[in-house]
Amino acid sequence: MKSLLASRPVLWFLFLFNLVVAAVAPFVVDGAQGVLTAVGMGVVSLGAGVSLLRS
Repeated sequence: MKSLLASRPVLWFLFLFNLVVAAVAPFVVDGAQGVLTAVGMGVVSLGAGVSLLRS
């Protein structure tokens, strides 16, 4: 499982998908839930982006 998550296509998918969800979530979901969803997805996207830069 670790090798699958470390592959470049999976990292690109995680980075882009979570970035899009983080950008759209505050407009689709109301209130604190939308903000927290955006923050959580942004953290995952940031982690995937850092992993892409490292490899």
